[in-house]
Amino acid sequence: MASTATQRARAVKPMEWYRKFWAALEGTGTSRNGSTYYLILGSTLALTAIGIMMVLSASSVESIAAGESPYGDAIKQGTFAVAGLVVMFVLSRINVAWLKRLAWVGIIVACALLVLVLLIGTNVNGNQNWIQVGSFTFQPSEAAKLALALWMATVLARKGRLVERGMHAFVPVVPMAAIVIGLVLAGNDLGTAMIIVMIAAAALFFAGVRLYFFGIAAVVAVIGVVVMAITSPNRVRRITAWWTGEDTTDTNYQAMHGLYGLASGGWFGVGLGQSRQKYSWIPEAHNDFIFAIIGEELGLVGTGVVLILFAILGAAIYRVVVAQADPFHRVLAGTIMVWLLGQATVNMAVVTGLVPVIGVPLPFISYGGSALLMSLCAIGVVLSLAREQMDPALREKRLIPFGRTGKAQPGTAKRPGKQSTPRKRK
Repeated sequence: MASTATQRARAVKPMEWYRKFWAALEGTGTSRNGSTYYLILGSTLALTAIGIMMVLSASSVESIAAGESPYGDAIKQGTFAVAGLVVMFVLSRINVAWLKRLAWVGIIVACALLVLVLLIGTNVNGNQNWIQVGSFTFQPSEAAKLALALWMATVLARKGRLVERGMHAFVPVVPMAAIVIGLVLAGNDLGTAMIIVMIAAAALFFAGVRLYFFGIAAVVAVIGVVVMAITSPNRVRRITAWWTGEDTTDTNYQAMHGLYGLASGGWFGVGLGQSRQKYSWIPEAHNDFIFAIIGEELGLVGTGVVLILFAILGAAIYRVVVAQADPFHRVLAGTIMVWLLGQATVNMAVVTGLVPVIGVPLPFISYGGSALLMSLCAIGVVLSLAREQMDPALREKRLIPFGRTGKAQPGTAKRPGKQSTPRKRK
């Protein structure tokens, strides 16, 4: 009897630890000192600063070899970072419900740009994802991520409890997501298409769609990925090289040298700017494989800092998500969380060799103005929701203080006039 009671007590302890962990992670739904808001803001600024620094380090050698300024790519990244931070600041101080008005316009414009990129877009390394106007280059698929998240949150919130029924969960969100994914795949960008699939699945999950729909969708997604893989000789070679560890065709060249960079970094790295792999051993090291350069130059400590910053960002956004009672706010914030953290996870898994090579940038860090701008816009939306959890004394006045209904929103100053009298309890 005693041994049985002891076994039960031991079994209860891990469960108590599990409950305490999730209770601490979720928080109380309020943040009197604004800690959630400042954790999101601080981690985002830190990741963006690390990104600009590492883009400068990773791109300077190839820029010099091409006869260009070693600061060119870093200056471009910094310019987009400044623009993104300005937009993030504006979005963090408006009523997010106002964005519902832009949902349909946004998704229509995003689809039009995805069609346009197929007609006049620039092809880079086999992917036709960019529209170039003079010296300005824009990637419509990055804007499509935020547009789809906003549109799905708007539609699913309007459906309410109807999403528990099969047809309402399917129409029109799944066909629209399929259109966006199909247009991205037409440009031969499987990595971005996979991230958009994650965005669509996250929106449906946080809207309350029944879980068995996800089982069906997972089977369909796996079949689709297999078909896309076996119909492309290049993807077959990549998967084979990754699976066997042998590469006689240099298909896995980039991934192998990414691992060399991580391995040579040790605990503290070879020093900022001292990477050897960026000397054309890793092609375009400032893009998808910039995490390998971080590991080589800053070592395990540097990669650990990046992981911790993403963990802080994820935990803080999760607190915002679980505190939302409004379906639109919950779906939008949850989708943004899955988008940014899911993309970061996929990128790091590729660099560390856990999955085959997929062209997915590391949010806030990899070179790419469109990706950085859209990521900062998404953070601005989450910051607006995080401000609602702050003590009213800590909130500043909104730039747009009234919502769609014209009623004053939380966080705005009261109008002078009649003073409200408390109701007497019956």
